[in-house]
Amino acid sequence: MRTLLLTHLDNAPGPDDLEPAEVGIVGDPAHRGGYHCGSDRVVTNDYSVVESPRDRAGLTLDAAALDVGGFEVRVDGRTHTLPSFSLWCVGQCAANAADTRDIREIIYSPDGSTVRRWDRLGKRSSGDSSHRWHTHFSFFRDAIKAGRDQQPLFRRYLSSIGLLEENDMTEAEIIAALRKGVTSDPTIREVLRRAPWEFLPADHGGKTSAHAIVLNGLPAQLAALAGQDLTDEPAIIQGVLAGLTPEKIAAAIPPTMAKQVADELARRLAA
Repeated sequence: MRTLLLTHLDNAPGPDDLEPAEVGIVGDPAHRGGYHCGSDRVVTNDYSVVESPRDRAGLTLDAAALDVGGFEVRVDGRTHTLPSFSLWCVGQCAANAADTRDIREIIYSPDGSTVRRWDRLGKRSSGDSSHRWHTHFSFFRDAIKAGRDQQPLFRRYLSSIGLLEENDMTEAEIIAALRKGVTSDPTIREVLRRAPWEFLPADHGGKTSAHAIVLNGLPAQLAALAGQDLTDEPAIIQGVLAGLTPEKIAAAIPPTMAKQVADELARRLAA
């Protein structure tokens, strides 16, 4: 997340871009407990541990927070700032968007003066004055422990203001997403839609196994082929592909296969 934001907001057009020192994850010595601290630095009855079973079960040495400092960028005649970014993120959380459900809280200022807190657990409503100039995101610790990708919300924000195209993913990002079993990103869906077999590893049994995975996962498409010669595999595959959506293809590929796909893709790109 830190790299994503800095890639697109550092040196962005505008009077005040986002600097590396303004995006933090691990708390400095002044932090006593809280989501910026891991298990070696939490305190007794730390709210970032005791208030949610997701945090208790997910406590590790990892930090589970992100601070974002001030910026002002202009895209297509519109100005975007830390307060507008914060309000957009809070709005997505309040709407319970799918890519926000690992966020526990956002502490922010809508105007550079008042400090507010959106808390998924409804326990707090404000924060200290430092949040006038930076916005704090806390993530449930079990999400960090599981290694779930937290970039999609921030990618959507960057796309919404015109700094990121939906398919603006590097080859390395595509590989990393596939390894984690992420299939919701628009670019990943497009990769799977265009060439669902091309990325399958050669040592997974060849096309027959690949076809079987999709066919077995899509009985509705098979039913639509009733009456056709089911021994003609190419015809079956063409018929199935004609009715496939990216979401159905993604759903038919299990996480273990996604990792093998990513490994094979990495091998081919390196060749």
